[in-house]
Amino acid sequence: MTLILAIDQGTTSTRAMLFDEALTVRATAQEEFEQHFPASGWVEHDCSDLWTTTAATCRGVMEKAGVKAEEIAAIGITNQRETTLVWERASGKPIHNAIVWQDRRTSEVCKALKAEGFEEVVTDRTGLLLDPYFSGTKLAWILDNVEGARGRAEAGELCFGTVDSWLVWNLTGGAQHLTDATNAARTMLYDIRKGRWSQTICDRLGIPMKMLPEVRDCAADFGETRADLFGKPIPIRGIAGDQQAATIGQACFEPGMLKSTYGTGCFALLNTGAEPVRSNNRLLTTIAYQLDGKPTYALEGSIFIAGAVVQWLRDGLKIIRAAGETQGLAQQADAAQEVILVPAFTGLGAPYWNAECRGAVFGLTRNSGPAEFARAALESVGFQTRDLLEAMKADWGGSDNTALRSSSSATLRVDGGMSASEFAMQFLSDIIDAPVERPAVLETTATGAAWLAGSRSGLLPDMAEFAKGWSADARFEPSMEAGVRDARYAAWKRAVEATIGFAG
Repeated sequence: MTLILAIDQGTTSTRAMLFDEALTVRATAQEEFEQHFPASGWVEHDCSDLWTTTAATCRGVMEKAGVKAEEIAAIGITNQRETTLVWERASGKPIHNAIVWQDRRTSEVCKALKAEGFEEVVTDRTGLLLDPYFSGTKLAWILDNVEGARGRAEAGELCFGTVDSWLVWNLTGGAQHLTDATNAARTMLYDIRKGRWSQTICDRLGIPMKMLPEVRDCAADFGETRADLFGKPIPIRGIAGDQQAATIGQACFEPGMLKSTYGTGCFALLNTGAEPVRSNNRLLTTIAYQLDGKPTYALEGSIFIAGAVVQWLRDGLKIIRAAGETQGLAQQADAAQEVILVPAFTGLGAPYWNAECRGAVFGLTRNSGPAEFARAALESVGFQTRDLLEAMKADWGGSDNTALRSSSSATLRVDGGMSASEFAMQFLSDIIDAPVERPAVLETTATGAAWLAGSRSGLLPDMAEFAKGWSADARFEPSMEAGVRDARYAAWKRAVEATIGFAG
């Protein structure tokens, strides 16, 4: 058994990847699935799509590589976080579509809970904000809106889980109802300091605790697959939410290390070590990973729109045919124009957390065209990342660590589709005034899941040896003059203030 099977279950597709003992990708299989939008601001998945694409891609990647189950030492899982599923304990049948992390249907519920002062309780226990983004109010909505659901939950007939729990349940034939600490930490129901589900929050939201999964380390025994799935049972030995898995894959194991993933959105995580750091700047305090019963904490900032802004150029404005065209266009932009795009298409994430504002463009002239829009789109990601890093510096400045006290003292490790853009990464380095490193192995999320499973099964090296093997494919150094940097960031801040002000 010399291979690891990594399952990467994402928002729009599911991938399965086979890694060897050197953490080299041997084969990949991927399947997209349909998104459902039953009402404005609502986003759902068919629960069966999440499972069937997982089973199909696992079988597909094994077939593509000519591999049998006997050759696979373990399975690691990484997944879209916060997405909420409820199913029958007896049959495994979902009682509602999965409510996706992007879904905003519980905005009014969150507002009401904030008004009564409950956000302080949520933040104190979970490190999170009271926002529809997280699983807790999504779960409460299902119990309130599916006929008979709450009574069945109280009777112990229903299971709740994030996507990892749903996959483990199906992989093991209903034998295991489990999650890991990183996914639990994103539900808004888990006390990240005490390492247990919060009775206080569950009671307030009307969630019976008997429907919650057991929480384990990221590298742990999560059962084994049904023998009929792949021909022989395969042990499941690692789970982490996608952004935490990317943090692991980037080997950000020391306090002060930073990673930022640029996919549809952007997620930046700062390792803060063994003690949680409470944010005063509306960042999230979360669990980066938990090994041997010991959690390592992180500050996290979430940007809703990163790569999605390039999709908007393609599908909305139709000024490009493919994402790769943005770099060439951006390089052609008129340097005299300062067009700023605030991509608040679904509101603004950290550190603003304003769900009501919408996108805006500033500085347009008669000469503004596709090139200026392309440059503004790519630069918006750099500006938003600096917002996150400024908040992280402010939050962590009071600690004994000095890595983030000046903007130039930390290196940012990047991954995700947009990290392939040389223009975007150079601007990112310029605007944050820090080096940016892109790893040689871009599949950081799947790599993190593979390492968790492989290290637990004894196939892969320990944390220290794994970190030594990390290497950069490219390094971007800041070259923008300080005065220009400060002026451009100040213009961005004015644009954001105006965008929020327009929303009222």
